[in-house]
Amino acid sequence: MKIISIVGARPNFMKVAPLNKEFSKYSHRVNHKICHTGQHFDEKMSKVFFNDLNLPEPDFYLGVGSGSHAVQTAKIMIEFEKVLLDEKPDLVCVVGDVNSTIACSIVASKLNIKIAHVEAGLRSFDRCMPEEINRMVTDTLSNFLFVSETSGLENLKREGIPNSKVFYIGNIMIDSLVHYLGRVDQSNIMAEYQLKKHNYILVTFHRPSNVDSDSDIQSLVELLNSLSERRKLIFPVHPRTMKKLQGNELVDKMNPNIIATNPIGYIDFLCLMKNAELVITDSGGIQEETTYLGVQCLTVRENTERPATVNIGTNQLVGIDISTIKNAANEVLDGKIKKGGVPKLWDGKTAERIVSILMEKLD
Repeated sequence: MKIISIVGARPNFMKVAPLNKEFSKYSHRVNHKICHTGQHFDEKMSKVFFNDLNLPEPDFYLGVGSGSHAVQTAKIMIEFEKVLLDEKPDLVCVVGDVNSTIACSIVASKLNIKIAHVEAGLRSFDRCMPEEINRMVTDTLSNFLFVSETSGLENLKREGIPNSKVFYIGNIMIDSLVHYLGRVDQSNIMAEYQLKKHNYILVTFHRPSNVDSDSDIQSLVELLNSLSERRKLIFPVHPRTMKKLQGNELVDKMNPNIIATNPIGYIDFLCLMKNAELVITDSGGIQEETTYLGVQCLTVRENTERPATVNIGTNQLVGIDISTIKNAANEVLDGKIKKGGVPKLWDGKTAERIVSILMEKLD
């Protein structure tokens, strides 16, 4: 049996790594291959992620690079079709909600190749988000829908997806977190930036709604400058965000208490998350990781496709109004924290459950 798993953007690495490890236990039955679309490609960062997560070099590299959603999706489809025609796999496994996810799903579906979607059923109910379209279309095309939280079960049922295709198996991001948490103490990132445990803020921003307009990026810097008066702040800057900061000549206007860095590898970033007093982000996966770690998280968005992190975990959805975000952050820094728990099946064994189901169903 031949299975091809897709990675395209950085969060995909953390989801495919546990699958690759689990598939290797069935090497007598499964020929598992990895296809890197190159959707987000930074040679240095890709190398760090592959090394950190013990992933083998990808079997296929499509090299599509950046571009508009249409251009990027089309390039992936053209190149991935060639791979499928040559390889003729029994299953294509896609993760998450990036352009690589939807592009590879469409190509596989049209060639009548089965599709497994890991992280199925998540919905923000905001179709202005490209990821929402990617999630919905991928779920419609998939044969195996692996769900990370109970909201996904409800969403898929409402959308008419047959129960026979849907499997509640937990959160695969937590598999990587659990597996590598023991290596966090080997990281020297805290010493490198002279950070004290539970006495700094970790910040990430990359969504267009927060960084693309000149006024938004200026407001963001004002927010960070204000918070950095109270705590040291570390800010691994996404390339998209850095471009806007530089274009508006804002890098030099940031408070010296703000440490703006290049993107950081998985183990080092995990160390920063685990030891932060507060995380402020517009990411999806970070909401889940902070919930598992019990770290306070403010999500700067109007909606989330991961409601379990708010309903059960330590995440707060604070919107995009700067004064509201500032007030929420100051409350946390003043000791008003949100207590939370860990959702069901976020236990580090999700990949085991996925592969067990696939071995049974594809036999």
